[in-house]
Amino acid sequence: MKRPNSIATLMLCSLLMLSIVNCNQEPKKEKPVPPVVEAPANIISLDEANVIYDNYTKHRVTLIEPYEQQREQDEDFTAGRFVDFDYDTIKQYIAYIDQEAKDAGVNKVTKLRLYFANYPNSDKFPNGKKVIHKRQNSIFMVPTLDKGGINYGFFIGSNGKAELIKDWRDSSTDGIGVHIGQTQKAHAGIMPTFTLNSNLQDSKSLALNFGQGGPPPKTDF
Repeated sequence: MKRPNSIATLMLCSLLMLSIVNCNQEPKKEKPVPPVVEAPANIISLDEANVIYDNYTKHRVTLIEPYEQQREQDEDFTAGRFVDFDYDTIKQYIAYIDQEAKDAGVNKVTKLRLYFANYPNSDKFPNGKKVIHKRQNSIFMVPTLDKGGINYGFFIGSNGKAELIKDWRDSSTDGIGVHIGQTQKAHAGIMPTFTLNSNLQDSKSLALNFGQGGPPPKTDF
């Protein structure tokens, strides 16, 4: 006659153990919803992009191509219209800048400054890399920091601290080995003098270059 009571007791114990286990289990975490990223204020329409692209065609390409054709009359020259960088390279570059700037004591990287540049009429750069598009215009970029309300490009000095490019430039050459005289002005299609740079051996340049230029292939516009 005591058997039913034993079964009831066993069932109650099982329910009690199950409730204890359930209480100890952590509630399922909901996956966080990524925030909506607003478009930057300086996004332009395709119509606006096309207008300024055509302006470059009319007011720059028509000057550059005849000039370069005159320099090397036995070669056909097509003016460069774009420079692109691998997307992952840009993300790595930004992460690298943030890392180096933090280690150097920079409070905030304020901007990425893009400089117009021009490749040499030679087979190789001073660092040995092959020149793919001789005499083509290009760009390189440097990060900036704020000093006294003005943005300055910077690099990492041999002491591990951030130094201004303008302070170093006055001494001899710039961060990618291009000698620029105090009174020399660079124009599209005019080649600066490339020289080997020995002043940054113990420093870190943050200038990014060597993207892919074109055409070819055909541009988007």
